[in-house]
Parts: sequence; C-alpha cells; structure tokens
Amino acid sequence: MKLISVNVGLPRLVDRDGDPVSTGIFKEPVAGRVMLRTLNLDGDRQADLSVHGGPSKAVYVYPCEHYDYWRQELPEIELPWGMFGENFTTSGLHEAELNIGDQFRVGSATVMVTEPRMPCYKLGIRFGRTDIIKRFMTSERSGFYLAVLQEGEVAAGDAIELIKKVEKSVRVSDVTRP
Repeated sequence: MKLISVNVGLPRLVDRDGDPVSTGIFKEPVAGRVMLRTLNLDGDRQADLSVHGGPSKAVYVYPCEHYDYWRQELPEIELPWGMFGENFTTSGLHEAELNIGDQFRVGSATVMVTEPRMPCYKLGIRFGRTDIIKRFMTSERSGFYLAVLQEGEVAAGDAIELIKKVEKSVRVSDVTRP
C-alpha cells in the first residue's frame, strides 16, 4: 500500500448556471513533505464545512486503481491525480477491503477510516457534467475519508502501513452498496 499523490487546493469561486459557487474540489498534486493536521493538510481547505472536512473527514482518499475504470468510462476527459477532489491518491487500498475504524500509518501520521464519500453537486462542476454524480455512486468507487489520530508529515511515495484492523465493523463498500 502506497501514497501515490498528495493533493491540496484552496476554495475558489466558479460559475454554476450563472451563479458564483465556492468550492474546494479543485485539488492538485504537491511535491515534498506536507504536514497533515487534525482538520486537513497544510495548503488545503474546504469551502463548505457543514458537509466537507472536519475531524472525521480531514482527508479524502481515492484509489489510483479506480482511475483506470474512469479512463475507460470517460475517455474524453483528462484525469490527473486529484481530479475527484481527493487529498490522497493511493495504491492498494480498496473500499471492499477496508472497515470503518481501520487504522494506518502514513509518513509520520496515524489515520483512521471513518466513512465513504457521498458526492455533492460540486463533483459535477469539477467534471463539467451533471451525470457524474449518479455514475460515481453506481460505480461503487466512492473513496473514503480519514480522521487524523496523530498529526505528522506525509509525501507521495510514503508507504501506508496497516496498524490496526477492526474485524467487527462495517466495510466501507457496504455503506454505499445499492
């Protein structure tokens, strides 16, 4: 298991049907080590804290393996790391194998799986298409959120080490399965 890309972004105003909307979904990869704090990564913010971010959703993770699926589904769209608004693009972590409460060490930080992502309309803004939200949910490729149990530095290339598996818990994929 590995951290492929660390992605951050600050909220920006974008146009949605003629109205300005603030969104933090536009994330871009960063080089070097980044401090992971209780609420987010240095250099990253969320626009609407009523539904994004906070202690249980400090980091959004999306598996790099899902990008292959989306490249086939959406060949006309360029898909750089961070396209889904994720903070961590990872390898080797899958929703069907993770339980809520599983804990990992990434760099010098300790994190815990908390819940799957339920996308809002801003994913449609990012992709420039309203059908992406339904397609995203039916794909069963939601990604998941992490809480930060111990702050520390992270960087692309860091190993992701399982330190505690919660056997009697709900799998991330069970929450979003139709």
